[in-house]
Amino acid sequence: MCEIKKNAYAKINLGLDVTGLREDGYHEVKMVMQSLLLHDTVTLRKTGEQEETPGIRITVNDPALPTDRRNLCYKAAERMLSAYGISEGISIDIRKEIPIAAGLAGGSTDAAAVLTGINELFSLGVAEEELMAHGKQIGADVPFCLMGGTALSEGIGEKLTALPAMPAYPVLLFKPDTDVSTASVYKRLDEKPIEVHPDIDGVVAAIRRGEPAGVFSRMGNVLATVTEEDVTIVPVVKEKMKALGALGAMMSGSGPTVFGIFGTEKAADDAYAVLKKEKWKGRLIRTALFHV
Repeated sequence: MCEIKKNAYAKINLGLDVTGLREDGYHEVKMVMQSLLLHDTVTLRKTGEQEETPGIRITVNDPALPTDRRNLCYKAAERMLSAYGISEGISIDIRKEIPIAAGLAGGSTDAAAVLTGINELFSLGVAEEELMAHGKQIGADVPFCLMGGTALSEGIGEKLTALPAMPAYPVLLFKPDTDVSTASVYKRLDEKPIEVHPDIDGVVAAIRRGEPAGVFSRMGNVLATVTEEDVTIVPVVKEKMKALGALGAMMSGSGPTVFGIFGTEKAADDAYAVLKKEKWKGRLIRTALFHV
């Protein structure tokens, strides 16, 4: 095998709470993570000494994406090649569909695809637990992106508990034409006490009972209180999605993407048609909840 193609799925948070700040500067979180059908495509190819100069080469379809060590895919490849003594080079092509800097784990899921792709491409036989250990060193969301589906995420994001799959509800995403710094959002969150914490335990219990309505009624994201101050379109979009029939709507991660989950394909189609006519600056995407 000289080439392998991987789908790298986006994620949203059905609940996100920050429970503390550690001495090392990392935040303790408690989140419910959920994969989406929306995905990037990552193609990996071996580059041997006879063919090309060995090393790591990244190509992209979005010029906003770096192709050097600033790209998590580069870090993932570098880690795998070094850890398992691989002398051959690797070419990585990333076809982006997930918006960049959107709170959808686009960089993390691409990196996860590189970890699993290199594992398969070179027939390494590395267990998922070991890949997750590598992923933790690359980014907090990478371990979940390796697992996918629906999961409770604790610690700094590396402690994962798989949950029963959510139904494949249609989802609308709106990514405003504004980028958000995750580090800045967390820093500002630390400046004042969190007044209201979302009921993450209640979300988890509702998922386990197979009661989606209980999930939607408890969804919450403490980071939204910070992001919404700067990106004022976020609460507007959220309320508009609810008015158009979303069972639940919320900002994902540190934002600024807002998602709305709909009960039927028709409800999502109707809402999409209305939202498409809005003069908001940003990108509207139709996708669905997904169990990898």
